[in-house]
Amino acid sequence: MNDAVSSFQAFDGVPFTPVRRDATSDLAARTAASEIRTGIICNPKSHRNRSSVEATRPFVSGTVLAVTPRTQAELAEVLTDFARHGIELLVIDGGDGTIRDVLTAAATVWTGTQPRVAIVPSGKTNALALDLGIPDDWTLDKALAAARVGHVVVRRPVEVEHRDTGSTRRGFLFGAGAFVEATGLAQRAHRAGAFKGFAVGVALSWAIVQTLFGRSSGTWRVGNRMHVRYDASARAGDLTDTDTNRYILLASTLTRMPLGVQPFGPARDGLKTLLVDAPPRWLAAAAPLIVAGSPAKWLDRAGYHRIDPDSLDVTMDAGFILDGEVYPGGALTIRQAAPISFVVP
Repeated sequence: MNDAVSSFQAFDGVPFTPVRRDATSDLAARTAASEIRTGIICNPKSHRNRSSVEATRPFVSGTVLAVTPRTQAELAEVLTDFARHGIELLVIDGGDGTIRDVLTAAATVWTGTQPRVAIVPSGKTNALALDLGIPDDWTLDKALAAARVGHVVVRRPVEVEHRDTGSTRRGFLFGAGAFVEATGLAQRAHRAGAFKGFAVGVALSWAIVQTLFGRSSGTWRVGNRMHVRYDASARAGDLTDTDTNRYILLASTLTRMPLGVQPFGPARDGLKTLLVDAPPRWLAAAAPLIVAGSPAKWLDRAGYHRIDPDSLDVTMDAGFILDGEVYPGGALTIRQAAPISFVVP
């Protein structure tokens, strides 16, 4: 990759064609980037980029490297090249899935201090951008300008390790059990034209309806067999080492969720989990309280457990979701990854 621009294809193989920018916009962006060596990962397949290439137009500059890798192998190669060039800012133009893939690959490239990360949100849900307070009209120009003045917020991703293989992935929202089915519903809502928090709301509402009115032997109510062991810091009582069916398991380091839902309770930093027994009891009464972040003590007694661990081990045959993608289950360790400085407005 040369010092100007290296242009690959999109993640799904769709060619990406650079488009000439307005001269004034070019000047502003280059001025913002002139003091910061920057690498840009573009995903034109992302929802908003499929109708507009505004955020993914490469910048031709001696200090800006812009690429659109086609595969995971190319992504790893590109990031290695970025590290070799000593980039100080990594820009990710895409949705939550693109961010997950880039941060996962970046963790193997930068084993020490990582470059700052700026996000240009162009996905369907953009949960991390919402958490960071990045608006929908956030552009590459604005991200570079904010990086120049040093506006950053520190976040620690969720790291999911397959203990059998040692492979790890990094994202911001882990889900198992009914969450896997609910995510499938959300993706169908995306195809029907519902995006952002609305799609999440459609999926959540439909999951609750299916659970409330479905058969007692149905998959929504029965849940999935999980062996869950929280670390000693969690104060999880009898839940420190359990093997039983669970309705849902969520884990996240986000402080804000789409639609303002608060499944983990009041906003706070750190790794947070929600573990719900199967079948879920008094769901009609509990669901609104869980969504609203209610601290009602009876929720825990009814099987709705909010626990903040340093880490937890989960063993299950069923798959799990990490930032919208399904992965195979197995013996997993879930913990916080190293902190990352994200550029914000």
